[in-house]
Amino acid sequence: MGPSTETFPERLAAVRERIARSAERARRNPAAITLLAVTKIFPAAVIQEAYRLGLREFGENYVQEFETKAPEVKNLQGARFHLIGHLQSNKTRPAAELFDVIQTVDSARLARRLDQSGRRLDVMLEVKLSPEEAKSGADPAALPELISAVRECENLRLLGLMTMPPWSDDSEVSRPYFRRLRELAERHGLSGLSMGMSHDLEAAIEEGATCVRVGAALFGERRR
Repeated sequence: MGPSTETFPERLAAVRERIARSAERARRNPAAITLLAVTKIFPAAVIQEAYRLGLREFGENYVQEFETKAPEVKNLQGARFHLIGHLQSNKTRPAAELFDVIQTVDSARLARRLDQSGRRLDVMLEVKLSPEEAKSGADPAALPELISAVRECENLRLLGLMTMPPWSDDSEVSRPYFRRLRELAERHGLSGLSMGMSHDLEAAIEEGATCVRVGAALFGERRR
């Protein structure tokens, strides 16, 4: 990541350049890769600034945190808000009202609760590929049943899979997890792959990511 003196437009241009170069290496169209700006812990003003510079997809980790920002950003035409943090079943109703995409569906029960909200939602299934206890997600073996359950929900549209590999400064450590997620998606006929963050988006794109979740490289370190 560059020095803190960089402006947000400069950081955004640098991230877009990284995406374009990675796509070129993988012989992919960069336009097929969504840049999801992760705005957790940043105020609504940061979302508004990013919107003015052309970003339209925003990721948040916590339902309660986004509830406080939503009134200031709900009128940004064309903006879509993704929940990328773990969703507790008792928060499904507010989550369904606040977000356009839920990337962290990990059980049939959670899917049905979202469906009962009555609001049309795009969803992704979070898959747990890491042995770390702190990581959430469905077991890969449970995917056929989970996919079937989501497809029975008339208000949910299944986009694909997402995962969070173990943290490492070395992006190559993430690559096998990205490859595994792509293989699972191909096996189940799914095209969307939400994987890769500021430090490992190149490896994710080379392995087929259709959505990269970028916070620090765009906005710098979290400031409270």
